Amino acid sequence: MHSDTLHTNTGPLILLIEDEPDIAEILEIYLKREGFRSQYAGDGQLGMQLFRRQRPALVILDIRLPGQNGIDILQTIRAEGTVPVPVIMLTALTDDLNKLLSLRLGADDYISKPFNPAEVIARIHAVLRRTGVNTQPVTAPFQVGQLLIDYDMYGVMVVAQDGIKHPLALTLTEFRLLAFLARQPKRCFSRFDLIESCLPESEALDRVIDSHLSKLRQKLEQAGCLDKIETVRGIGYRLWPAL
Repeated sequence: MHSDTLHTNTGPLILLIEDEPDIAEILEIYLKREGFRSQYAGDGQLGMQLFRRQRPALVILDIRLPGQNGIDILQTIRAEGTVPVPVIMLTALTDDLNKLLSLRLGADDYISKPFNPAEVIARIHAVLRRTGVNTQPVTAPFQVGQLLIDYDMYGVMVVAQDGIKHPLALTLTEFRLLAFLARQPKRCFSRFDLIESCLPESEALDRVIDSHLSKLRQKLEQAGCLDKIETVRGIGYRLWPAL
């Protein structure tokens, strides 16, 4: 298993920072079955590099890691994040001190080894739901605000107040950008995040993303969609659904 391999699923990205490859591999298999993407790091240094580069939806973090322990990494994640990223601590340690310390420092959940992988998946879903991340399988249509997004059809409908659905004519890139933002509404993504996730094989520059999103905004407005793609100065973009 390669520590820098990114699976091709299109669900929320889960970062595994775990020094036991066998455990990480089992979790990655279960994550892939659930439609999640995953990345694996075997030590804290690589884990933080991937965290800063990919901005995952959730981190599974072992406490005992070579070089840097998980408590220190948790503190760094909490100190650096402009938007809190949920963290589930994973460890063989069972003493209350480490559990309480992790929770006090901002961990969202705590799982002791040995564990049932299915339970870890259930905990991931629960934490992501609490933080507002859509965890539905990406092949199933899902609605955010007025937007009904269908991955199978590569289609988007704007649902009017009377329930009538109006198709939105988008390019493939516009669809990918809108669907990506809609998976985690209200969360801000940098231009780098959007390029890496929606145009991974492209050499697109920041201004190219700006152009795509400007055209996407115009199409949403012309369709009478009240959902907004907002620019967050100095950071990037987010989708803010209408109430």
